[in-house]
Amino acid sequence: MQPAPLPSPISWTRWLAVASLLGLIVLGLAWELWLAPLRPGGTWLAIKVLPLCIPLAGLLKNRMYTYRWLSLLIWLYFTEGVVRAFGDAPPSSWCALAEVLLCLLLFVACAMHVRLRFRNARAATAAAGG
Repeated sequence: MQPAPLPSPISWTRWLAVASLLGLIVLGLAWELWLAPLRPGGTWLAIKVLPLCIPLAGLLKNRMYTYRWLSLLIWLYFTEGVVRAFGDAPPSSWCALAEVLLCLLLFVACAMHVRLRFRNARAATAAAGG
């Protein structure tokens, strides 16, 4: 029995984007509700993850437009992470650093996904003689 072939780089970037987006959603909820809320018992700041739930469906359906606009949206969360990493005390600052890392990972995954899909589309067009 032959081992299954490795997924293409496009598939890897897709699943990396989905995993890092899910990681940001889980981190945001855990951070504001249990790990280091601004007030004991959790805060309404947990609703900051709602905009991250919207692109999840687009990533799962592999929609190119979603990857493109998500790579811009993610910079808002990156900025929040940087500000809170240097302004909050631990453990909130640790959560903020994790947010920064997940944002960078998501951005790289989205950018690489878009780049690889455009490259494959150009190669397919050239191979078809167009």
